[in-house]
Amino acid sequence: MAFGQNDDQSMRLSGVAQAQESALDVGLRQHMLKVYNYMTSGLLLTGIVAYAGVQIPALLNLMYAAGPGGALQPTMFAYIVMFSPLAFILVLNFGIQRMQASTAQLVFWAFAAIMGLSMTHLFLVYTGTSITRVFFITAATFASMSLYGYTTKRDLSKFGSFLMMGLIGIIIASVINIFMQSSAMQFVISVVGVLVFVGLTAHDTQNIKRMYVEGEHSETASKKAIMGALSLYLDFLNLFIMLMHLLGDRR
Repeated sequence: MAFGQNDDQSMRLSGVAQAQESALDVGLRQHMLKVYNYMTSGLLLTGIVAYAGVQIPALLNLMYAAGPGGALQPTMFAYIVMFSPLAFILVLNFGIQRMQASTAQLVFWAFAAIMGLSMTHLFLVYTGTSITRVFFITAATFASMSLYGYTTKRDLSKFGSFLMMGLIGIIIASVINIFMQSSAMQFVISVVGVLVFVGLTAHDTQNIKRMYVEGEHSETASKKAIMGALSLYLDFLNLFIMLMHLLGDRR
C-alpha cells in the first residue's frame, strides 16, 4: 500500500513539474514574440524613414548638399544624425531602470527613426534591387542564427567576450577607414563584421532567453523586451550593412 502511495505522489509531483515547465515555455515564447515584434517594427520604421529621406526633397537637402562635380556631400546635420543614435543607445542602456516602459518604447521608436535618417545614403549608393536582395539574405541569415541561439543547449556566453573584442575592432577600423578610404580595408571589415554579427545574433538571442523570469512584473518584463529588441535590432541592421558592402550593386 505504501508503495502505491509513493508512486501516486511521484506521479503528482511529476505532473506539477511538467505543468510548471509548460507554463514557463508558454511565457518564454510570449516574451520572445514581444521582443521580435519590437525589433521588426523598429526595422520597419527605419526602412520607411530611410526611403522617405531620399524621396522627400526637403529631407534630402537637409542631409546632403551638392559638392564638386555635382556629387552629394553630407551636411553637418547629416553627421549629427549619423552619430546621434549612440546617444539613444547610452540613454536606454544606462537610464532604462529609471524610465517607465512606455517612455523606453518612445525612446526606442525615436532611435529607430533617427537610424533611418542616418541610412538614407544606402538608397543613394546602392540599387533598390540589390538592397531588397541583401535584405532577404540578411533576414534568412538572422532567422537561422536566432533560432539556433534559442534552441541550442550549448552555452554561448563564453563567446561573448571574443565577439565584443571583434566588435570593438570593427568600430576602430571603421573610424580609421573614414580617413583612409581603403576599399581593401572596407572588404576586410565587412567580412569580419558578418562573422561577428552572425555570432552576436545567436549569443544575444540566448542571452534574452536566459534573462527571462517567469511571473516577473509586467513593467520590468516590458523593459527587458525592449532592451532585447534593441540588441537584436542592432545585430540585424549591422549584419545588413556589412552584407551590403559585400554584395550590394552600386548605382
